[in-house]
Amino acid sequence: MNEATRIAATNELGASTEEFQNLHEFAQKARASLNQNAWDYIVGAAETETTMRRNRMALDEIAFRPRVLRNVARVDASAELFGRKLRLPVMMAPVGALEIFDPAGAAASVARGAGRFGAAHMLSSVSEPGLEKVAEAAPDALRIYQLYVRGDDAFVEDRVSRAIAGGYTAFCLTVDTAHYSRRERDIAKRYVRESRLRATGGDFQKGLEWRTVKLIKDKYKIPLVLKGIATAEDAGVALDHGVEWIYVSNHGGRQLDHGRGSMHVLPEIVNAVKGRAKIMVDGSFCRGSDIVKAIALGADLVGIGRLQCWALAAAGETGIVRMLELLEDEVIRCLGLLGVTKFSELDKTYLHPATPTNLPDVFSAFPLLDIEPYRY
Repeated sequence: MNEATRIAATNELGASTEEFQNLHEFAQKARASLNQNAWDYIVGAAETETTMRRNRMALDEIAFRPRVLRNVARVDASAELFGRKLRLPVMMAPVGALEIFDPAGAAASVARGAGRFGAAHMLSSVSEPGLEKVAEAAPDALRIYQLYVRGDDAFVEDRVSRAIAGGYTAFCLTVDTAHYSRRERDIAKRYVRESRLRATGGDFQKGLEWRTVKLIKDKYKIPLVLKGIATAEDAGVALDHGVEWIYVSNHGGRQLDHGRGSMHVLPEIVNAVKGRAKIMVDGSFCRGSDIVKAIALGADLVGIGRLQCWALAAAGETGIVRMLELLEDEVIRCLGLLGVTKFSELDKTYLHPATPTNLPDVFSAFPLLDIEPYRY
C-alpha cells in the first residue's frame, strides 16, 4: 500500500493523529478539566430536568428511511444563510458565562473557531468578553447578538445600535426567560455563579412584551430573531410583527420544566410558518445525524449548545474547530447513506417514527462515554 492510499484509507476509517477522534472525547476531557460547579452548570437543567431529557428523546424518536443506488460520491453539507455560505447549517448557540469554560478566550474563542471553520456564532449578552471585543476577535465570522433585556427601551436600542455598528448579521431577543428557573444542582450545593450575583434588571425581562419586538422592527433594519418560540400561536404573532427568524428552543431544558422536546415542537412551527420566516432550532443536538433530522423536518439552522461548551473546555478555539470538523464528517456520511448529495434534496419523507433504544439523557447520544452525569 503506497502512502497516498494509506492516508485515504485512514481518513475513510475515521482514524488520524488528531487528538479528538470522536465527539464524546470532548466531554471526557472537559469533565477532567472542570470543577463540579462548572460541570453541573452545563450538564444540568431545571428542576426534574424532564425537558432536557425530552429534547434528546424527541431526536431519538426519529428513524431514517434511506434511499439506495444513487450516486453519492460527492456530498455537499454546506448551506446559504444570511447571504453567506456556511460549511454546515450550524450555529454555536448563545451560552451565558462561557468564561467558565475558557477563562482566557471565552466567547471570543468560540466566535473565532466558528469563523475559522465556516459556521455561525450567536453571542449571549451575558457572556464575556462582550459585544465589541468578540466582534474585534472574529471580524469575518457570521455573528449574531442575543440579548437578555436588562433595561428600558433606551437600553434595548443601545444594544441593537451597538450590534449593528459591530457588524453583527442579526439581532436576537430571548423570550423564554421571564423568570429565572430553579437549577437544583446549584441550589443543592448552595452555589451561585458570579455572573448571577452581578445580574441586575431582571424585572425588565419579566415585563418584556411584543411592544419591544415592534420597537425593534419599526426602527432598525437588522434581521430579528426570537429565541424561545414553542407554539404555533406565538410563531404566528412573530410573523405578524415581521420577525425574520423563529428560534425553536427551550433553553436546553434549563427554563420551563416538563416542556416538550424541541424536535416535538419543530413540526408545529414549520407548519405555522409555511416558509414566511426562517427557522432555527436547538436542544440536545450533538451528532451529525441530529442536524440532518432537523433540516429534514424543516429547520434552516441548528444550534449547538452543550457540545460547544465541552469542546471549548477541552481545547479552546482549536476544540471548537475540531468539533465542527467531526460534526461535518458525520453529516456528510449520514447524507450519503440516506442517498442524497445535499440538504436541498432532503425532506421529511426520509424520516420515520421510532421507539428510542436508549433512555434519554444528556449523554445518551454517546454510548462509549463513561461519565456519571449526576454525581456531585
